[in-house]
Amino acid sequence: MSYATAALATYANMLGTLDHLVTKAEGHANGEALLQARLAADMFPLETQIRFTIDQVVTALNRLGNAGIAADNSDITTFAETHARIAAVRELVANTDPATWPASGDTVDFTLPNGMAFAMQAHEYCRDWTTPQFYFHLMAAYAILRAEGVPLGKIDYVGYMMRYMKQPAPAA
Repeated sequence: MSYATAALATYANMLGTLDHLVTKAEGHANGEALLQARLAADMFPLETQIRFTIDQVVTALNRLGNAGIAADNSDITTFAETHARIAAVRELVANTDPATWPASGDTVDFTLPNGMAFAMQAHEYCRDWTTPQFYFHLMAAYAILRAEGVPLGKIDYVGYMMRYMKQPAPAA
């Protein structure tokens, strides 16, 4: 399996997780006010964590697949908007041909807004940059929701694993 195929499958699984987490948040008493919740004063709120999670995928599709997708950097203000953005990126992932990505050893150069510049091989970019960034912001969103009392557990984070289960889980 190529690094591109693995990355796209990871994005598909975990964007599904993000959508599920948002669905669980919708039923919380604080409603859409959760979108402004933070883990700490110096961290971004939930809506930004969600945007950054989505943006990591869009950025990877652009840098590795030359997709030419414009990032949506506008604030997310409703759960409906959140679901729509996630759905749009999930569709982009589903329609991306991994064969269009550069060879594993091809160089990817990029510069962050703060001026830090990087050059790495395509598979390294995927493994060492975009995937960890993606998971960081996804986990921050999960942690914010947990801290705010949304009833989430590990199965909410790895629910896609249920398709691999051979038999029902033993009764507790």
